[in-house]
Amino acid sequence: MNRFLKIIFACAFLAAIFAVSVGAQSPTEAQMSPAPAQSAPAAADETVPAAAPAVFHVLGLPVTNSMICTWIVAAVILIVVRLSTWRNIKEIPSGMQNFLEALVEMWDGLIGDILDKRVTRWVFPFATTFFIFIVISNLMDLVPGVGSIGYGKPANYSMRIAVNVTEPLFRPPTTDANLTIAMAGIFLIMSLYWAVRYNGFFGLIKHIFGVKMETNKLAYPLFFLLFLFIGAMELLSVMFARPVALAMRLYGNVFAGESILDMIFHSKSLLFSLVLSSFMYFYETFVCLVQAFVFAMLVVAFVGTLCTHNDEEHAH
Repeated sequence: MNRFLKIIFACAFLAAIFAVSVGAQSPTEAQMSPAPAQSAPAAADETVPAAAPAVFHVLGLPVTNSMICTWIVAAVILIVVRLSTWRNIKEIPSGMQNFLEALVEMWDGLIGDILDKRVTRWVFPFATTFFIFIVISNLMDLVPGVGSIGYGKPANYSMRIAVNVTEPLFRPPTTDANLTIAMAGIFLIMSLYWAVRYNGFFGLIKHIFGVKMETNKLAYPLFFLLFLFIGAMELLSVMFARPVALAMRLYGNVFAGESILDMIFHSKSLLFSLVLSSFMYFYETFVCLVQAFVFAMLVVAFVGTLCTHNDEEHAH
């Protein structure tokens, strides 16, 4: 149990660092080109920007508000797990240890029903890490102050804290495409590694491009060309479509929720804002949990398609 938890949250920490490095090395368009002048009404109508603004710079690299929240999420996970398991492991768990063990056992059983036992040992810490990290990152959108407490830059460019300004100090990590793309990139690398480890390099090529049905020698060349085309489509899916689907699905849903909440809070009617925001908070909580579950399960399903043998291979 303790070994699994250490693996899970070590992976979460590495994922956070990787996301930070991607975000730091990819300056936004707003940072690369001067912003056009805006009139006062246009600025007032501005919604949540797609690019996370930089709060400060370290050695010339921008640190955005979403990166700050990523560090906070990683720190919360590591601290909670460390306090729950450090020199306090009980044979009969209770409290936070009981919750963590139940969560780990649930995912272990769920993944074990889908994947081969050997593949489950590889994917289990990875998928569970994604689920926990994404859930907390998504729920940051509902924490008071995230997206509303901000900073401004006076003429001398010194930092000051303000409320309800256009540059928030904190932003939910999963509303930044840098993070979701980074996680999809990690998934792509690890899925290919596990596929080669499970099938072997040439076995993976055969798994993707090989003829997956019995046929006679005369029809074999025709089926070979057919499955070669199918394999090319499968390779395109593995290398491009699946990572893009993972990254954009999560980013789009969470960013849309943040944008809707922002528009509701800026409504001119206070009563309308209170009523609709109360409903949206329950709805967004559900969406945050579902999107984290969908991301983790898609990771498991995608790995499962690469780490399975054909029926004829099992027959041999």
